Amino acid sequence: MKKFGGLSTWIFIALFIGIGAGYALNVSYPSPAQKTKKEALELLSKDIATQQVSASSELNSILSNDSISENEKYEAALKCINKSKNSPTELAKYQKSIDVSESQNATLKKILEILSIFTDVFLRLIKMIIAPLVLATLVAGVAKLGDMKTVGRIGGKTMLWFISASFISLLLGALLVNLYQPGKSLQVPLPPEAMESGIDKAALTLKGFVVHIVPSSVIESMASNEILQIVIFALFFGTATAALGKKGEIIVKAMDALGHVMLRITSMVMYVAPFAVFAAMTSVVAKKGIGVLSSYALFIGEFYSGLFLLWAVLLFVAFLIVGKRVIQLAARIKSPLLLAFSTASSEAAYPKLLEELERFGCRNRIVSFVLPLGYSFNLDGSMMYMTFASLFIAQSYGIDLSWADQAAMLLTLMVTSKGIAGVPRASLVVIAGTLATFGIPEAGLLLLLGVDHVLDMGRSATNVVGNAVAAVAVNRWEEKNYNAEEENV
Repeated sequence: MKKFGGLSTWIFIALFIGIGAGYALNVSYPSPAQKTKKEALELLSKDIATQQVSASSELNSILSNDSISENEKYEAALKCINKSKNSPTELAKYQKSIDVSESQNATLKKILEILSIFTDVFLRLIKMIIAPLVLATLVAGVAKLGDMKTVGRIGGKTMLWFISASFISLLLGALLVNLYQPGKSLQVPLPPEAMESGIDKAALTLKGFVVHIVPSSVIESMASNEILQIVIFALFFGTATAALGKKGEIIVKAMDALGHVMLRITSMVMYVAPFAVFAAMTSVVAKKGIGVLSSYALFIGEFYSGLFLLWAVLLFVAFLIVGKRVIQLAARIKSPLLLAFSTASSEAAYPKLLEELERFGCRNRIVSFVLPLGYSFNLDGSMMYMTFASLFIAQSYGIDLSWADQAAMLLTLMVTSKGIAGVPRASLVVIAGTLATFGIPEAGLLLLLGVDHVLDMGRSATNVVGNAVAAVAVNRWEEKNYNAEEENV
């Protein structure tokens, strides 16, 4: 890979090839059973209106019932026609296109199933790395910091940055959604308010949050990749190791060695990344098509403009901290950024981001401390999306939230967003709980499910930018202390 521009070049190439392949599959195998059934129902209604087909009162009742899905309506209409005097011959012209569509759909499903192997394997490999890497790097990072005073000082600065960045992300999302009013301009039928979204609600209680972050078993936490729980254990373990002094040095060396081993495994896993990116993009475009974006184009454009504005704010702050080196920083993080964007997973980019920040010049013990915390507390893109999506759904249903209600929503999301997993669709769980809290129909999430993956790609990439800038900021704030320590040595 290095001979031809490195990992980011291959990921970029895979990204565009995947879009092209997905488009070709979408054209060759249009998803269409649903679309074709809708067209069949429209054709049947037209034939009835022109008296080419006689219709019973039962059939008319079925066709006029908008409370059932297209599939249910189609199946009910078929049963009604079959048992009528019009014999099944009238049905042939409707069923033929359906049969062809379903055959095409089955072929596409098999192709995408094969492609999903690459994406699933890559994400599983990343998950295989994440838990031991976070544990090793954070324990070593905390232990190397030394005493509790140093841990508290750096931890305080880190959390101050995270809270500030979280607030800016949430506030920016709220301001933009009030400015754009995307819910009022979306020309899409609203799902019935009573309809279930199929997404489990996140617990919004303070007790539930506090109890959840404390692991009952670190083995269980690592097995389920509960990053926040691993972070909590690593903080205790690292602090205790540092307190042992010389007795703890062997543990520090072991954890440091484990961290380097996991990073070496990471470099091996990254060879799979372009294939995973290709497969992921092909699947998305093949399933959704380019056309699905047309009705949501304005909403997607408005959301991405918000993300780019947040990027600009973050990179401007980075410029204030490191000056012109911000260009070098941007170049360093492009590989993990593209990886997060393509796979819609912040966690997929974590190992590579850790490496690139150290190459940029950030100290290992700072990066090892800030990044694991950042992946639990500083998912800027996800937080912006939460306010944007929640208020968008409220607007879609004509629910006018006061500024006080919106402020309360921001505070709620500030708490409930902490500890959210950096994986696809994780944000929707928190949003579902927030909607219920403020009396907004949960069914509104169905408006977003079709394009959520496209939106998730952007917010995952933003999470990478936010955590990279956070690590650089804390590293610069601690430079004076490093210099003082080195002089004393």
